[in-house]
This record gives sequence, structure tokens and C-alpha cells, in this order.
Amino acid sequence: MIYENLMKELISQENELQFTSFSNKDAVKIGMFLYKRAIDEEKAITIDITRNGQQLFHISLPGTSADNDSWILRKNKIVNRFQMSSYRMGTILKASNTTLEEKFNLSSIEYAPHGGSFPIIIKNTGVIGTITVSGLTQAEDHEMVIDAIKNFLK
Repeated sequence: MIYENLMKELISQENELQFTSFSNKDAVKIGMFLYKRAIDEEKAITIDITRNGQQLFHISLPGTSADNDSWILRKNKIVNRFQMSSYRMGTILKASNTTLEEKFNLSSIEYAPHGGSFPIIIKNTGVIGTITVSGLTQAEDHEMVIDAIKNFLK
């Protein structure tokens, strides 16, 4: 199937990219890594890091709009509800040739199963928040977050 390899990769990322703890300072460090990369690469993105409902880091670069904030909220709702990356949920839906409305009776106005929001997973605990980028293609949004987490964990 066309989505099989992508699905395996997304599940592998969620299994591997886990934290032992996650502090406010960690959020700022990851957020600033994303910010600096976006500035260097001239990417118009909004970055959001939220833990247990508290926004720890949020910045919108030139070229973004309030629409990016809306996308972040909608992607975060996917992660918090389904305990997986927003990209994986979107891939599940595409592979099943269905929609959020059809499968879960959820409105796409409130939820966005598109790449860019990744769960903050604490080992042996579970999902406690989200790291989210909005402004690029869903694959690029997702990859920016993955790169930032990998950089932080090494």
C-alpha cells in the first residue's frame, strides 16, 4: 500500500523520540532551535510548544497570519485526542480513504489531521503536550519538528 512505509516511519518516530522529562527551559530550547532554523532558511512559520494545556513557547515569523494559529490549535487537538502525531492521523485517514467526519464524527473545522504537530511523549508516562509548526507543507512542518526533537535528544 502507498502509505505503508510512511506509517511505519511515523510510528517509529513516536517510539524513538521520547523524553525523560520536559521543562519550560526545554520548550524554550527547542522553540529557539526551530526559530533560528526558520530565520536561517527564511521560512514563514508559526511555532508552538504546549505542555498539559499551558503554552510554553509561541512565535509567529513574518509572512504568517492568524490562520497559522488556527492550524496549530486544530493540529494540537488531533495529537491530544488520538495520542499520535497529526501527520500519522492524516495518513491513517488517507490510507483508509475516509475523513475525520466519517470515521470519528469530528469536524475538520475543529480538528486538522495534517502534518506538523508531534506529541511530547514522556517515557513510561505518555503524551503530555505538543510541539507544532505551521506554514509549510505538512511534510515540511512535520520534518522541522522531528529535526528539532532529534537535535534536542542527542
